[in-house]
Amino acid sequence: MRTALEQDGFALAPSVATHDEIAALIMAFERADVARSERGGQTFGARNILDLPAVRATATSPVLAELLQPLLGPDYCAVRGLFFDKAEGANWPVLWHQDLSLAVKDRHDLLGWNNWSVKRGVLHVQPPAAILERMVTMRLHLDDCDADNGPLRVIAGSHTSGALSREAIQSRTTKGEDQAILASTGGALFMRPLILHASSPAMRPRHRRVLHLEFAPRGLLPEPLNWAVTI
Repeated sequence: MRTALEQDGFALAPSVATHDEIAALIMAFERADVARSERGGQTFGARNILDLPAVRATATSPVLAELLQPLLGPDYCAVRGLFFDKAEGANWPVLWHQDLSLAVKDRHDLLGWNNWSVKRGVLHVQPPAAILERMVTMRLHLDDCDADNGPLRVIAGSHTSGALSREAIQSRTTKGEDQAILASTGGALFMRPLILHASSPAMRPRHRRVLHLEFAPRGLLPEPLNWAVTI
């Protein structure tokens, strides 16, 4: 996995969570009072979920630790949690992009830290690419994801080019180099935040629920910055 992340920017693990763990996560998202994005009464996204017990249990599981420690070192933490669902009422494309923002506690104007914003009450900032290059994102699938229900698509190796302009993204994504990430329930995609990724509308819409967790080595942020939440 370490070699794949270095070369391609992503790697798949077939079984990261058990059926019971997946069921606990689904129940937690259905019942929790979190910052939701909804359409027609159906939740298709949620932020600020690291405090949910089921999410904390997943983020600190021994199975995940065995996978992440070789990538991040023995002392790491989860620093942001999101939930996505591509259901029938929320079935739109996600354009090609990189994940460039971090959730932090307070604003401190440091050289190279830009594009400050507030998302669902939490402060976010775009750090230098060198910070993002040391992080790993895990996308845990809570449902089977096949070619018909809008799988994530990635461009292998695109994480090595730093933060790209819109023009550079458009140039890179018109060459037909992308590949779809298919996974079974409980499988997980590990990826570098800077890899180019997108998804198309599902051809046969149904649940495609994903727990998105971002991890970083402790001590990654320069003082006086602090993560908004850590596990």
